[in-house]
Amino acid sequence: MSSFLVLSGGLSPERDVSLRSGRRVAEALRLVVNAEVLEADVDAGLIQSLLNLQPDCVIPVLHGAAGEDGALRDVLTSMQLPYIGATGAAARLAFEKPVAKALLAQAGVSTPAVLALPHATFRELGATALLDGIRDYLGLPIMVKPSSGGSALGCSIVRTAQDFPPAMVGAFAYSEFAMMEQYIKGTEVAISVLETNDGITALPAVEIVPQSGIYDYNSRYTAGTTEFFVPARLSSDVTAECARIAVLAHQVLGLRDWSRTDLIIDESGTPWFLETNAAPGLTETSLYPQALAAAGLNLGEVTKALVEHAILRNERAFTA
Repeated sequence: MSSFLVLSGGLSPERDVSLRSGRRVAEALRLVVNAEVLEADVDAGLIQSLLNLQPDCVIPVLHGAAGEDGALRDVLTSMQLPYIGATGAAARLAFEKPVAKALLAQAGVSTPAVLALPHATFRELGATALLDGIRDYLGLPIMVKPSSGGSALGCSIVRTAQDFPPAMVGAFAYSEFAMMEQYIKGTEVAISVLETNDGITALPAVEIVPQSGIYDYNSRYTAGTTEFFVPARLSSDVTAECARIAVLAHQVLGLRDWSRTDLIIDESGTPWFLETNAAPGLTETSLYPQALAAAGLNLGEVTKALVEHAILRNERAFTA
């Protein structure tokens, strides 16, 4: 019997989210395939497990560095195992937010001004003078976030000079580099992308309205703390532009199978690119499953189709 292996967990701060995503994918897949659907954590025994199991396809559902910095994907490639999602090289481009923003800006997409600095620069040059200069350059408020990672961990809004130092401490807790981004006030939307044999499609936009005013970790994963509108309450022109940007991001970053792009729509109706996630969350409160449901698609069936495509893709790559 065929076997598919769902990888989740790992040691990143997003471990719990990954485990929830992994369980949901495995349960959905079991309902639609005549195959063994296995689940595994990412630990020191993983390589031996992969060698022993030789799964027909791997479904990485890892968040944070463990699953999105490209390393695990390169390992799977080196073992010639089929897997869903981006290659290691493409995952790295999306994982580093300043890099992804620069590539989309070069492609003509509006994205907030950003500065990205390592912790060492603040130690060597003096935090006070640096923060004063950054504040003068970007203007308040400023969005501070780790330059890599997800689930809004370490993200905060700086509204006053006094907010800046603790915001930087919070960002550096999750990444050696922190990014300071021009704050754009507007409507936050997520555009999920699905790539199949028929091409790349943007799914219905999900509008995000958190009770707290910021879509932080608690707002993302605590049921009832955020209101979602699917499809988003946007004009047809703005909706089409958001879809175009999400598909473009998927292409520019070289992603495969699925991705999710986050945008802010300002008061004039202009979409601003924030980031693209190469491994979108798949929990019960995540955005990608909401978009699939709005499009009339089933998570299990979609995953099954992606698994079949990944197996064929791998055969072409290693039997040519």
